[in-house]
Amino acid sequence: NTIEFAGALHATIVKQVHLKNPSKYHLAYSAILVGRDAEDFSLPKGNTVTIPSMRQGFLNVEFTIRFLHPAEAVLLLVSNKVDKTDGATLTFSLKSEVTSIEPLGMIKCRSPCYEL
Repeated sequence: NTIEFAGALHATIVKQVHLKNPSKYHLAYSAILVGRDAEDFSLPKGNTVTIPSMRQGFLNVEFTIRFLHPAEAVLLLVSNKVDKTDGATLTFSLKSEVTSIEPLGMIKCRSPCYEL
């Protein structure tokens, strides 16, 4: 699965990973960001998520677009043993794309084009 972060340069984008637990046991996951640009992504609400049985859980991933080149990382969700049950390890590919560039400000100046 790929999670895409598309937006303007310098924009902060938050995506929510939706996790379902169809089992009768609680599941808990630790989130780890790895890869070339992993330091540019963050988990603002912490790196753990617990999902009660037959319920849903959410994990927020935040990214601020700082460069024009696409950023790439991998989100790993590693199961922590709860109720003597391990969940499957989940992986998500994180990719960014700059869709527009908005100027932060404008400066007007006058200067001669040519001088002898």
